[in-house]
Amino acid sequence: MYDINPHRENAYKLLHDGILALTRVEQAGIRIDLEYTRNMKLRLTRMIDRLEKEFKNTKFYRRWEHTTGKKINIGSNPQLAHYLYDVIGLKTERITETGQYSTDEESLISLNIPELNSLLRIRKLKKVRDTYLDAFEREQVDEYIHPFFNLHLVTTYRSSSDSPNFQNIPKRDEEAMQICRRALYPRPGHQFLEVDFKGIEVGISTCYHKDPTMLRYLRNPASDMHADMARQIFVIDKIDKSLTSHYTLRQAAKNGFVFPEFYGDYYKNCAMNLCGWVKLPQERWRKGQGIELPGRAISDHLIEKGIESYSSFEEHLKKIENDFWEKRFPEYAKWKERWWKIYRRYGYIDLLTGFRCSGIMSKNDVTNYPVQGAAFHCLLWTLIQVDKVMKEEGLDSRIVNQIHDSMLIDLNPTELNHIIRVINGIVREDLPTHWKWIIVPMQVDMEISPVDESWAEKKEMKVKEEFV
Repeated sequence: MYDINPHRENAYKLLHDGILALTRVEQAGIRIDLEYTRNMKLRLTRMIDRLEKEFKNTKFYRRWEHTTGKKINIGSNPQLAHYLYDVIGLKTERITETGQYSTDEESLISLNIPELNSLLRIRKLKKVRDTYLDAFEREQVDEYIHPFFNLHLVTTYRSSSDSPNFQNIPKRDEEAMQICRRALYPRPGHQFLEVDFKGIEVGISTCYHKDPTMLRYLRNPASDMHADMARQIFVIDKIDKSLTSHYTLRQAAKNGFVFPEFYGDYYKNCAMNLCGWVKLPQERWRKGQGIELPGRAISDHLIEKGIESYSSFEEHLKKIENDFWEKRFPEYAKWKERWWKIYRRYGYIDLLTGFRCSGIMSKNDVTNYPVQGAAFHCLLWTLIQVDKVMKEEGLDSRIVNQIHDSMLIDLNPTELNHIIRVINGIVREDLPTHWKWIIVPMQVDMEISPVDESWAEKKEMKVKEEFV
């Protein structure tokens, strides 16, 4: 054994205190607009029926039905995959765990078939109706939902949620998110305050690998890793986030390259993700394609820079990937290899928070699990402290939801300033004092909804300096 974990008792205490705090979160519950939920389900059903009729009148569907020779279930992934990849002979870069071509959203979008966009919308609306809104209605008691939060089910020692799963409510898809969150309200006279740890997983990973370049990025508020990567990927001299197109390029670099690379993806998948963001097809590019930059399309710009097709963009991204790990973040890369060797030798890895992950893990699991687990534990420890203050001081505000790196507070507006001070003090001062291994600044973003408005109405809140 390479080490006897000296922090196991602290890990147990975190879970013990966390269970008690989350019990109060469950008890508080979230108010649901039951009339809205039922009316929206009926509306979605009408929309789905109309879209299905339109889809079944397309040439794509008629060819699918003709070549199959039997009734088509448009919700069947195996049937769709057989038609797209075996019958038509299309290909996608995304492969499932069983070695088959994928039919997930990104794969279907990459095929650039308009009818598939309609099919994706049908799938999305069905999921919103049948998975989320149904669960809200089924689980409510007196128009309040009390989801369970579990600390003993996830391999990474993160939390999970059920009855209903409040950690699975859509966030990336704006339409689905708005439909679901529009059903959820604070208590009368209250408002929602959402507190989200900013870049917590990047920060926690740095506490493990201590890459000097990453440390400089995190310690210098003026630096911008994602803008730097957008400049390199899209061959642009300067990223101006006030421009809509440049903001999109930065988001593409962040979510289509940087984070996937951190989590173990590689350049070919990243190329497909990035082209999805900037709306470029997986073929030779023509002028006028993709998102509009100031004065011209993204395809015009990239062609001028010598990147004339999807395949040449892949090769360009391959070079960037090598530079990313060999020059930009070499210590991070070395840590990944070192961590993998430790796991292969001992069969487990220890988290900075005292927990131990063991069993069969992939190379990506070995470097992602300790980051995800410890990042959540920062949120959990913070939640415990905020809950303790609310209880000891007899505050009217309550924590009502927790999603990995964020928590949602049903807030009495008169307590807003005090709670902001409490949270910032816990996050910025108490948390790094509690865990000495935290070597990067800890901070949270906050969003707030108007009084008596739904979770869908929350907006970013600028915290005044005196409350920081």
